[in-house]
Amino acid sequence: MSILVFIEQRDGKVRSVSREALGEASRLAASLGGPVVGVCCAAADPGLAELGAAGADNVLLATHEAFAKYDGAGYAAALSAAVKTLAPAAVLFPASAMGRDLAPRVAAQACVGLASECSAISNAGGRLVATRSVYAGKALQKVAFPASPAMLTLRAKMFAALEPQAGKSAAIEPLAFAWDAAAPRARVTALVAAKGGKQDVTEAEIVVSGGRGMKGPEHFALLESLADVLGASVGASRAVVDAGWRPHGEQVGQTGKVVAPKLYVAVGISGAIQHLAGMTSSRCIVAINKDPDAPIFKVADYGIVGDLFEVVPALTGALQQPR
Repeated sequence: MSILVFIEQRDGKVRSVSREALGEASRLAASLGGPVVGVCCAAADPGLAELGAAGADNVLLATHEAFAKYDGAGYAAALSAAVKTLAPAAVLFPASAMGRDLAPRVAAQACVGLASECSAISNAGGRLVATRSVYAGKALQKVAFPASPAMLTLRAKMFAALEPQAGKSAAIEPLAFAWDAAAPRARVTALVAAKGGKQDVTEAEIVVSGGRGMKGPEHFALLESLADVLGASVGASRAVVDAGWRPHGEQVGQTGKVVAPKLYVAVGISGAIQHLAGMTSSRCIVAINKDPDAPIFKVADYGIVGDLFEVVPALTGALQQPR
């Protein structure tokens, strides 16, 4: 049986989260058997043949002029048509803003359940089992799927993309689907990106986040400097965002964005459970806080107890030294 992967594209470019999903689909296909099939909705082909090097055996392309921007109903109609045609073992979506909106629509139309924010998938005797965090990250839950196909959204940075396979390309096939574009209940009119911003925290390899210990928005310049040296994106706790110090797009936590970078640096963040729920999947966590009893140190791999206004400039300066 095949494994379907939703290929997310924006402005004609395939996003890296889709390559991560294709990589995991390829690993599952090796044990389950069957091809890996990408499904993409776009106004025109954004260069999908190159996804063969990322693990796709072929890609179904649903084209419509309305797909120049994301359309939840239209995308769901296309994905549902692919599910009905191929009867796959599983359908994988990135746990991005688009994937979180689209996956429940497709699952509802297929009358199956959805496992969201998965951090691992295993094959237990031909049956998929997904691992996801629950209770604000305090526990891990393993879930199986009583009906087929299994539908899952995958956390960014938790699944590795395949090493590019030179010379391999995916066959592109048109996907037929029925959808009345004339009467949408909602329509996306524009996508506005922040100007001159860093990479989104959900896709960054390194995230430097600040909390109330920063004492004011003007002091985030310290974190900006450290982030520049590390090639990182800047994040923030909910308290910081609620105070208006940083934009909501940088908020990490249960009510913000869930991140899983290779390195997460928490500066002046006490470690409330709502914040921990959004970053404990990070591979390496470094905490800087003057309170030795701060909860953040319980999840940190490395901790620095000290005044952040002394530690951060020293750390930035040390990283700037030639090696």
